[in-house]
Amino acid sequence: MEKKGTRDFYGKTLLELGRENARIVALDADLSASTKTCLFAKEFPERFFDCGVAEADMIGTAAGLSLCGFIPFVSTFAVFGTGRCYDQIRQSVCISKSNVKIVVTHGGITVGEDGATHQMLEDIALMTSLPNMRVIVPADAHQTSSVIRFIANEEGPFYVRLSREKFPVVYDEKNTFHLPYADVLKEGRDLAIFASGLMVHQALLVAKNLSKMNVDAEVLNVASIKPLAKETILNSAKKCKIAVTMEEHSIINGLGAQISSLLAEEFPIPVKRFGVEDRFGISGKPDQLIRFFELNPESLSHKIKLFIEKYSK
Repeated sequence: MEKKGTRDFYGKTLLELGRENARIVALDADLSASTKTCLFAKEFPERFFDCGVAEADMIGTAAGLSLCGFIPFVSTFAVFGTGRCYDQIRQSVCISKSNVKIVVTHGGITVGEDGATHQMLEDIALMTSLPNMRVIVPADAHQTSSVIRFIANEEGPFYVRLSREKFPVVYDEKNTFHLPYADVLKEGRDLAIFASGLMVHQALLVAKNLSKMNVDAEVLNVASIKPLAKETILNSAKKCKIAVTMEEHSIINGLGAQISSLLAEEFPIPVKRFGVEDRFGISGKPDQLIRFFELNPESLSHKIKLFIEKYSK
């Protein structure tokens, strides 16, 4: 299956939006070649602000620009865009509902060889905890484009998490985005799989493996972690009565925690979270790390089968 980069499509879409709307500005923290905001910077240098290695200042500057009527898109790596400037996001963006769009790249373990210091596994937890913040993890490059177009036209704060690596596309160019968002990509009756980002494609492969084990899995792309598409999620849970979650993030306070909390309150069923356990990442090639953390289809299929058997006895 063809692989495309979410950060590449972000840069391309941001440039297109810049041509359409003079109110859009871009800010980066000395990483524009990696986040792909360099495309915007080349064509619109007067609307691009490289804030240097000063992420907290970048957030404050973006909030100020939003108060002047601009639509700022702020970009850096996920580990810097949340960990270094949580206070500024909380105080200057979320409390005042500033119209700031934080779009980060290099999220999760597939950052690769840069290791634990750069493999941000806690950003979804940080951002979902903030009132007024909407949190989105697109499933592929095409959905990234539709997400960026959507948030450009919506008022208030957004956090969008993208990847460093290219990974297989799930949607075509006609994909449209809305809030809240959860999309049933494959219907099933025995198990509901709720996934986000890179893990959506993995979930589809897992479903194929499970079908060979006589397990009919339903696969959902839960692209909006906050707000959750509660009705869609509950419909699948009620149909399948057992569920798993898959994310390239810590299982603590990420997608799995959001889904588990919803189901615990609305429709209690067995739920198993798959992601990174309570630990930091390590250095390695992306494919190696996916296998090491047992987020590859073979490992997931085996563990899910054991999970189902545990509750079918």
